[in-house]
Amino acid sequence: MTVRVVTDSTADLPRDIVAELGITVVPLHIHFGEETYEDGVTITKDEFYRRLTTGSILPKTSAPAAGTFTAAYERLAAETDEIISIHISSKLSATHTSALLGKEGFKSACSVEVVDSYSASIGLGLLAIRAARQARTGATLSAITADISAAVPRTKYFGVVDTLEYLHKGGRIGMATALLGSLLKVKPILGLRDGVAHPIERVRGDRQKAFDRLCEMVSSYRSISSLAVAHTTAEEEMERLVARLAQFFPSDRIVKSRCGATLGTYLGPNTLCLAIIQEDQGSNPAHFAKN
Repeated sequence: MTVRVVTDSTADLPRDIVAELGITVVPLHIHFGEETYEDGVTITKDEFYRRLTTGSILPKTSAPAAGTFTAAYERLAAETDEIISIHISSKLSATHTSALLGKEGFKSACSVEVVDSYSASIGLGLLAIRAARQARTGATLSAITADISAAVPRTKYFGVVDTLEYLHKGGRIGMATALLGSLLKVKPILGLRDGVAHPIERVRGDRQKAFDRLCEMVSSYRSISSLAVAHTTAEEEMERLVARLAQFFPSDRIVKSRCGATLGTYLGPNTLCLAIIQEDQGSNPAHFAKN
């Protein structure tokens, strides 16, 4: 039987890819005061960003309950006897822990492997896609788990945020850092290292300089097997980025997406982000040298 793939809504996977590859997506929760929504299920991305930028209530996020994962595994157990469940970095969210607890509550002969991606958004998304494509070729759970585990440290996720305001409001950075970035007119390029968010560079000047720097960073890799680009509210700019990146990677293989509500809560509007999976770890640019 074909291995089934589970991930969570922070993977920011396009709906057509989810449907094509049969990936199960467990939603995180978005809270606007007393109102609670399921990311990508009961609130659309358009509605979320409208409320984020015009509303007076700052959204909060929370992980799915363990029972939600148990229920998902139970549904899939009717179709398969092997499941791989790949999730947002355990250092960013309790989602991975919930998946592990959900596995403990799952009483079935069906095997479940829970993998910490140490990534987020389309970095996680690329790993889920990789696993699902291998599953369609008939790969076993052990083989897929070994490959994804090996690909985790070769997965890089980074991008430029238009403002540090939302990271500050979400408690991810201090007020002094956010204020300094605003005063100096800095466009921060952020990334993940060992599953934790960290600043890669601070680009002085206008947004175009940060855009150009993202392209330079991608060009510094020599063994890209997968590439994805996403945005929060900057679709036209994302398309321009894809056109620029086509000189380094076939444009028809670039995954294009939009960040959902969970990541959007902290990234804010006008964010552009990229993710790549390297085929080997040998060509590792300086900005990720410690990863």
